Amino acid sequence: MVKTLVYAHRGASKLAPENTMPAFELARQAGAEGIETDVQLTKDQVPVLIHDENLRRTTNGTGFVQDYTYAELRLLDAGSWFSPEFSDTSIVSLDEFLRWFRDQPMFLNVELKTNVIEYKNIERIVYDSLKRYHVLERTVISSFNSDSIERMKKINPSVETAFLTSTKMRRLPHYAKSLQADALHVKHRLLDKRLVKQAAKEKLALRIYTVNRPALMKKCYKLGVNGIFTDVPHLALEYRDLHHKRSGR
Repeated sequence: MVKTLVYAHRGASKLAPENTMPAFELARQAGAEGIETDVQLTKDQVPVLIHDENLRRTTNGTGFVQDYTYAELRLLDAGSWFSPEFSDTSIVSLDEFLRWFRDQPMFLNVELKTNVIEYKNIERIVYDSLKRYHVLERTVISSFNSDSIERMKKINPSVETAFLTSTKMRRLPHYAKSLQADALHVKHRLLDKRLVKQAAKEKLALRIYTVNRPALMKKCYKLGVNGIFTDVPHLALEYRDLHHKRSGR
């Protein structure tokens, strides 16, 4: 039986501001096996960890990430929107994160945010960073943009990639395989037994997002998916332990 790994979605993002060092640190403390994070590119081509292309939701800034240099972004407050106790929290560069991550016994999912803005050379820039910190072998690179998956495979065919989608498609695992993806990451409402079987047939890892409710967690564990992305890794691990006890594992 597959052990479903727990990835902290943007870190422990129910407990700290998403995609910040406090959220990643809390995920580590909770015992999450993996971290999921999002990458956009600054004006000066620095990969930074932020989900939205626009700054307004998770910082005190306005406008687009791509219109600021990394030095300018560092001056923004990326924590107060969540809680005053995180007011000194800043946007993290991929390199800063990887300096911390390389010493953690965890897996990594880097989502390339290329479905709205196709950042030029983002695949090569991110790949080079992951290689420099020697974390490629425990990293999966995902994207909603199939072109990003294909570009990453051209850089290095052995790097693990995942096609990310929330769209129902008749032969979804077959399509993911046609992109040379190694995994399929889908929204929780697409999960059923048939998808699990099809993914296994195509030899694709299947991971589900964003799994925050106990009933959904139980469904994922019961169906034996390879991983879940959750904002509450501490709860997901608790429910996984319960599930294993009840199923006698």
